[in-house]
Amino acid sequence: MRGRRPGTRAGDEAGTAPGARSTTHAGPTPPAPDTAAVHQAAALLLGYPDEGWPARLTLVREAIERLPGPGPGTAPLLRFCATVQDTPVLDLAAGYVTTFDRSRRRTLHLTYYTDGDTRRRGAALAALKARYRAHGWQPPEDELPDHLPLVLEFAARCPDPGSRLLQDHRAGLELLRMALTDRSSPYADVLAAVCATVPEAPPDRAAALALARSGPPTELVGLAPYPLDAPRGTALRATEGPGR
Repeated sequence: MRGRRPGTRAGDEAGTAPGARSTTHAGPTPPAPDTAAVHQAAALLLGYPDEGWPARLTLVREAIERLPGPGPGTAPLLRFCATVQDTPVLDLAAGYVTTFDRSRRRTLHLTYYTDGDTRRRGAALAALKARYRAHGWQPPEDELPDHLPLVLEFAARCPDPGSRLLQDHRAGLELLRMALTDRSSPYADVLAAVCATVPEAPPDRAAALALARSGPPTELVGLAPYPLDAPRGTALRATEGPGR
């Protein structure tokens, strides 16, 4: 379904402000407000370009331009907006499918980079779903919980646990950024913006380079109830699963 929000926090429908932060876990250093804005913008820009794309692009650009001064990730987001603003939606949509739906090395499903097509991935997805719920976040039932736009939405609404989740997948984010850069994809700027908000340690880049050389592990069993071909859903329109 299109038009549905990618996830909700407990109490959102009862009138709780959607930007309210979780109180179940206090992080040592809360992310800067600009970081949450970058994560929300990236979540929207990594959604499938449908008929609402022009309005979505304008909304993101104007929101980023209103931020008080340049911050981590804002310049690449504005560069992406400028690059694609005159691209017909149908052309951008076709490029999106080619970029994210037809390559395992450019999938938006983060656990694929670390767990590939193995039985470990099913456990990782279940743990991720439980992690959302522990912070009052209700992920949609028709989307895999490791879909990057969904993870970024969680990070925007629940900054402390969301930033830690992105840090856990820093190597995969770097690998995706590198793959998009090699392809000269404009989406490389969106991943550059996300990576700019997540500190990189030397082991992260080493892990990304190792994954680039070997690819994710493969074992085509044990992923139920999480199929390789995820249903398309969410307001951001999910990509098809990485196993295509």
